[in-house]
Amino acid sequence: MIQRKKTKTVQVGSVLIGGGAPIAIQSMTNTDTCDIVKTLTQIQALAAAGCEVVRLAVLDGDAAEALKEIAQASPLPVIADIHFDYRLALRAVEQGIHGLRLNPGNIGARWKVQEVVRSVKEQQIPIRIGVNAGSLEKELLEKYGGPTAEGMVESALGHIRLLEDEGYDKIKVSLKASSVPLMLEAYRKMAEVVDYPLHLGVTEAGTVRSGMVKSAIGIGALLSEGIGDTLRVSLTGDPVREIPVALEILRVLGLRQQDVDLISCPTCGRTQVDLAMLAEKVDERLLQLPALDKPLKVAVMGCAVNGPGEAREADFGIAGGKGSGLLFRKGEIVAKLSEEELLPALLHEIEEYVRVHGKG
Repeated sequence: MIQRKKTKTVQVGSVLIGGGAPIAIQSMTNTDTCDIVKTLTQIQALAAAGCEVVRLAVLDGDAAEALKEIAQASPLPVIADIHFDYRLALRAVEQGIHGLRLNPGNIGARWKVQEVVRSVKEQQIPIRIGVNAGSLEKELLEKYGGPTAEGMVESALGHIRLLEDEGYDKIKVSLKASSVPLMLEAYRKMAEVVDYPLHLGVTEAGTVRSGMVKSAIGIGALLSEGIGDTLRVSLTGDPVREIPVALEILRVLGLRQQDVDLISCPTCGRTQVDLAMLAEKVDERLLQLPALDKPLKVAVMGCAVNGPGEAREADFGIAGGKGSGLLFRKGEIVAKLSEEELLPALLHEIEEYVRVHGKG
């Protein structure tokens, strides 16, 4: 059982972050925020996949104006991502957003920070301070001879101090880097010195293949140590693809009870059916299932000799043989079927399970 570090609690819309609340999954739209229809369509897809908080880039006044309609219609709490221009932050707050991603040290004079703090205080909107190894302040790069964990922590503490000096502590912090070892070191150091909730992520992690590995190692390592209150798996391309990866990281660590668990063997020389295709088809269907009132475990195995026994705890599954295979429940064989019948039979079992255990 992972013992999570105790942190303060902040609230982003209806989602609690920190203080022992479930670890929240976040993502960021890659649409033009000014295109309200496209942005809301993507937010709805993210929500359907299991995302719980969404961040939007606010590049200019037009994007800030679009936030009102988006925030009102969004099924997820909306965070406005602001860089440098305090006026965009003020406008975003006026539009009804639920959180800000803003580094106060980057918006200029102290009175500008005071204006932003005054605005978020009135609405009880949290601010995420986001330090990125690739954009550390010039003086810190010179002081530490490049991007280092010490420099990242010092940067974050400087931004935190600006908000604390104004009496504001509804703060989240991230210290992202594309280097997993650097990211790990920075978060570990930060967790030692603050009790603000930490938003985990490996920035610019790459494509789905490389980004999944980097994120699983970096985010997973920290979560296993009890560090982290919310996370984003950053992958190049459609952000909806980030969510299943995030869910799987949490599920594997026992930090999220997922309704569905698919197990499938890696194949070997005994495999005589197209097991990869079968597993992919089953996985696609499982991703479409509604919430269940009872967890479901499905097995897709390649060996009719050992498969049912190896997947004994599965609710049901299939095990392939030469030209035929077995349908089983809880390790007990219930039917021998032709290869063509295996997938339809298993999907029928899944549908029946959903009919009985689907919520609503």
